[in-house]
Amino acid sequence: MPRLKQIPRSQVEKDSNIEKIYNLIFGKRCPVEEPGTETGSPGNWWSVMAIVPGVFTHTLEGFRFYRSKERKIDPILRELGQIRAGYNNESLFVYSQHCKACRSVGMSEIKIQNIPHWQTADCYSEIERAVLAYTDQLTLERGRVPDGTFNVLKKHLSDEEILELTYITCTYSMHALMSRALQLEFDEVDERMVEVPAPKGSSYDVMRSVDQ
Repeated sequence: MPRLKQIPRSQVEKDSNIEKIYNLIFGKRCPVEEPGTETGSPGNWWSVMAIVPGVFTHTLEGFRFYRSKERKIDPILRELGQIRAGYNNESLFVYSQHCKACRSVGMSEIKIQNIPHWQTADCYSEIERAVLAYTDQLTLERGRVPDGTFNVLKKHLSDEEILELTYITCTYSMHALMSRALQLEFDEVDERMVEVPAPKGSSYDVMRSVDQ
């Protein structure tokens, strides 16, 4: 279960953004009582964001922004940033959803499958490699972007396209982190970094033996 409460359909204001999205994604079902979406996720991203209607609306506007016909950035380049941001932040939800989104904009399967190790793959163009490198520098190096990366972006993209790419990629990095922190959707997973206990009754100190 998510770490925060969820808002059932019975508590949603009529004709609000929340009700409209509930209808769109869940039909007549209550997402709390009958969870599930077409992509196989529970759908609790929406029912948790509905706790604060302003957050829900802000999130919705972010989705509308990146999918707007007014955007100049190529959808494939945009999706490369989004899917790699999900992968880098270890969000199974964002990564999984954007595997599907990549296909929806016509990205080849080989490019999708090579996202985890794009650095050693030869299926990407120069600008695609630059976008993937830029995404790594935004999400893994906290915005420390070398001139070499930025010069390739500037070679292929307008300033408007670069700003859109930056904003959308950073937004999805935030989504990935939120999903993990709140344990939403596919990111309701156990913490892996825990001590593996020694066999019962053992008090062996391996480092002590090394010192001898």
